[in-house]
Amino acid sequence: MSKMALIFLAVFFGGIVAGFFYTGAAAFVLYQMVYFLNPDDRWWSAQIPGLRYSFIASLLMLIVLGAKYKELSQKSAWKEQPVFIYLMVLVGLFYIAKLWSLAPDIHDDFTFIFLKLIIIVLVAYKLLNSEATLKVATWAYLLGCTYLGYLATSTGRNSGDRLEGIALPDGGDVNGVAAAIVPAGVLLLYYAWMGNKKVRVFCFFCGAFVANGLVLFNSRGAFLGTVASAGLFLLFMMFSKYRRKGQRGLAVFIVIVGISGGLYVADDLFWQRMSTLQSSDSAESGSHRVLFWMTTFDMMEDHPLGMGVHGYNILSPLYLTEEEREGVQYKTVHSIWFQALSELGWHGLLIFLAMLISLYRMSKKAKTFVLDNKEYEKYFHLLALECAVLGYLVTSTFINQLRAEILYWMILFLAVAIKVYYLHPQSVTVSARSLGSRIQGKVKRV
Repeated sequence: MSKMALIFLAVFFGGIVAGFFYTGAAAFVLYQMVYFLNPDDRWWSAQIPGLRYSFIASLLMLIVLGAKYKELSQKSAWKEQPVFIYLMVLVGLFYIAKLWSLAPDIHDDFTFIFLKLIIIVLVAYKLLNSEATLKVATWAYLLGCTYLGYLATSTGRNSGDRLEGIALPDGGDVNGVAAAIVPAGVLLLYYAWMGNKKVRVFCFFCGAFVANGLVLFNSRGAFLGTVASAGLFLLFMMFSKYRRKGQRGLAVFIVIVGISGGLYVADDLFWQRMSTLQSSDSAESGSHRVLFWMTTFDMMEDHPLGMGVHGYNILSPLYLTEEEREGVQYKTVHSIWFQALSELGWHGLLIFLAMLISLYRMSKKAKTFVLDNKEYEKYFHLLALECAVLGYLVTSTFINQLRAEILYWMILFLAVAIKVYYLHPQSVTVSARSLGSRIQGKVKRV
């Protein structure tokens, strides 16, 4: 049996034991590791038992939640954050859209997969109840991204100027895999900036594989998402008035090391592809996707409630010429925003936007709260998680990622940070004030 197969089995069964006897959060961490290791798609899968590992990890999460539901619900009520209400509404809209979907069977399959994803997110929100469990789940994600970077480095380019053949359980092409590791960049920046020397060294190690993976995947959308998320956080690192003494110098050092490492792993093929972002040749630059986006409005005139999952693809031959479709029969819309519009209609897009806005507003309240308490490390953690969500959304502007797993993990991480940094301390403060008022009232009566 290979070392990778042994490591997987040790992690899997160790995670089950930890989920039952140590902390329920271990069940979600196990789910994360199964997602990234994706044994069904790896060469070493023939050396392990043919079990439904992802299903077992999901079932473990539900069992742990069921056993401690009352206790966990008191700490993590879904209704405290509007983002979860919007998520449930979004699932409901997908089920309603089946009534007029142009591909009802495909729509039904993808809707059920999306339902399972949202259930996982809702359960994980209750299981992740502390800063420690949040950081463990975040590091599980970062280690998963490092593993993808390692796979990419081991495989190398095998399809012209790109790497193909590495997949995640929720499907999609290499662009989806590249999008999955985009948020890792800004999160590694945060831990390298705030951590001790050992943590920084480990962040640089992980960052090297992640950066090399992004170069090999050669996704222009992932490049833009990384620049947007990491660039914005770097500005806060350099110029925020809330940084601690000496942190600007450390930020400069991290920037220099990061840029040097990025330039080292980026080869001519990478820069050649990225240079097409400013090319006037639409076929070469990818700007032809704007045509696909604008075509959505034409389709919406005939289907104002949306076309359901895969509906845009079915209609594309009627609205796009063969040349505009680049010689293929069916074309996809290539954007998370227009995907939401085409599948769910205007009301679906508005719900999706409202969900993101509600999350940002809660995060803004959390940042104000931690700043009032001079908890600057928590402030930057919230900022890093905001930038992680932003980076994924920028990347997804150019690919269909409305039901992508990692998007909702990033939303989950930010929601958990809001809970442990803001909602929990606030509830304790309110309870203390209420108790103080009752005691004071009794004293006065005496």
